[in-house]
Amino acid sequence: MNRRDFVKASVAAGLSLTVPYSRVRGANNDIRLAVVGIGGQGANHINWFRKIPGVRVVAICDADQNFLQREQKKFTDRNEKVDTYVDCRKLLEDKNIDAVTTATPNHWHALVTVWACQAGKDVYVEKPVCHNIWEGRQMVEAARKYNRIVQAGTQRRSDTGLREAIDYIKQGNLGKVRLVRGFVYGLRKSIGKVDGPQPVPATVDYNLWCGPVPMVPLMRKNLHYDWHWFWSTGDGDFGNNGIHYIDICRWITGQNRLAPRVISLGGRFGYIDDAETPNTQIVYLDYQPVPILFELRNLPRVKGDSEVDHYRGIRYGVIVDCEGGYLAGGWAYDWGGRRIKQFHLTEGTGHHENFIQAVRSRKVSDLNADIQEGYLSAALCHMGNISHRLGKAAARDQILAQFKGNADLGESFERVQEHLLVNGVDVKQTPRMLGPWLAMDPQTEKFTGELADEANKLARGSYREPFVVPERV
Repeated sequence: MNRRDFVKASVAAGLSLTVPYSRVRGANNDIRLAVVGIGGQGANHINWFRKIPGVRVVAICDADQNFLQREQKKFTDRNEKVDTYVDCRKLLEDKNIDAVTTATPNHWHALVTVWACQAGKDVYVEKPVCHNIWEGRQMVEAARKYNRIVQAGTQRRSDTGLREAIDYIKQGNLGKVRLVRGFVYGLRKSIGKVDGPQPVPATVDYNLWCGPVPMVPLMRKNLHYDWHWFWSTGDGDFGNNGIHYIDICRWITGQNRLAPRVISLGGRFGYIDDAETPNTQIVYLDYQPVPILFELRNLPRVKGDSEVDHYRGIRYGVIVDCEGGYLAGGWAYDWGGRRIKQFHLTEGTGHHENFIQAVRSRKVSDLNADIQEGYLSAALCHMGNISHRLGKAAARDQILAQFKGNADLGESFERVQEHLLVNGVDVKQTPRMLGPWLAMDPQTEKFTGELADEANKLARGSYREPFVVPERV
């Protein structure tokens, strides 16, 4: 049995792994925490973690001096000391840091996590935990090899009401599960279009900001946040918001391996801008006996409206179709639409505390979202996006031919057609991109069959020296 098989076997056995106790050297047994990437969600990390008893945020890091100065001032105003870093490698050399959280752009997640594990630090890594499939597995192996506690930022795993709802479904109260649906219907407008390279803010160390990706001229108006919509740094809204609900979908199906097949249909509709990722997308993950069907929409319910559409009342969330009814949001319904049972969802309150509890107990099994769970769910997003990126413009009959025999995909496509129509989308100007059915070997975690070479290249990515995720962690 090689190490990868061993890792998978240990996970399948229930993650009963206990890592060796690492003595916390802070005063009064405090956990000394550092936050890497503090522009947006990282600033929230500072606020959330510093309020947990026994946790001190002792260092912050960002490639943008503006963010560092902004957050450092808050510490100064509270009469609290904090060290500041521009380069996370320097931060990780500090032996007085016990744990690291990272909310960098996606292309940095794996490097920060692997390097932190190698430096003997526990990690809380934001979603999606990885920027490609291969590096996600490297993160899992680094956590196991260096006996680190690594939590994924899919906080709905700590939602006690959701856990109760999933248990209710798994106990068969609504009959056999037939299909699990995930949704992100959230309005996003155009990021605009530039006619040439844009200046990088003077406060940014652009070499460190780019890290593992090519340091090319900035071809968008905003360096920050809009990186989500470019393949070299982000994963679109499917990877940005959809990861939460894909994770719930997989949790419900009980699948602990990658889906054997995937297909995507989507495009960037309604405007022409510099972004690359789709703003409308259907992804079908062909798990058996319960597949996952995911829908993404960033356009309004009608052109010019300020509201987005919904499906059975859900805009962001999951719907579980069963023989005797369905689960949507915090309610179980029968097929007549009558409410059967309510579940009080908490949106994952306590997820950060859960990480700290596991850091103290040294038990991987205490984590609600171990890195293995975060990796598998992120990889499903990557699978869908890879199918999209290998797609070609397709007419209606070509799409229906690919979806033939799958009533759920066909029905979803017809609703998307209507959605594009009411938004005035001309599919001749911005065509629908139909991705291929891609086959995945869940054992090797590599694509097989048609277009496997192209798909596996996208599943691996490439790195710019010296910012390289190592072959052997």
